[in-house]
Amino acid sequence: MTTDLPNVERRRIQGEVIKPIYDELVAEIGPERARALLARAITRSAEAEAQRAAQATPPGADPMGAFTAIFDRTYRDRGIESGLEATVRDEGPDRLDFDVTRCRFVEMYAELGLGAVADVLSCNRDGTFAQAYDGRLALDRAQTIAGGASCCTFRYRLRSSSGDGTTER
Repeated sequence: MTTDLPNVERRRIQGEVIKPIYDELVAEIGPERARALLARAITRSAEAEAQRAAQATPPGADPMGAFTAIFDRTYRDRGIESGLEATVRDEGPDRLDFDVTRCRFVEMYAELGLGAVADVLSCNRDGTFAQAYDGRLALDRAQTIAGGASCCTFRYRLRSSSGDGTTER
């Protein structure tokens, strides 16, 4: 989706719509089932968003380069306005590693009363988006701010089609 509205503001608007629906689900079916349904819906949303991004990527583009360009446009180029304070640790043709030291998404979801599902609304999108964007992309993340850590560790890798962990060139 191309928009001038920062991603964190888009998510705030979505959160304001989701909150009363989630509250009703919790009241009707309990927090565990409501969380599971919300997770399924958010996964579908992230997949659809990734598929739109993939369709907008020029044919033959370097997969990790194109994925990194999305990260740059969405987060790095916009600074904290994007919703994240992040430090890139390493990047190359088969990897993008960064740590998030401040996540306005988690802060905003807590303000909306959705802190208990901030991971579902935000964190769970990341690996899903990568996989749906290009099936060779994978995210390894050992910790998140939403989970109580001091930072989120993002380690994206481009796997080869053969599944051996290397990229084909």
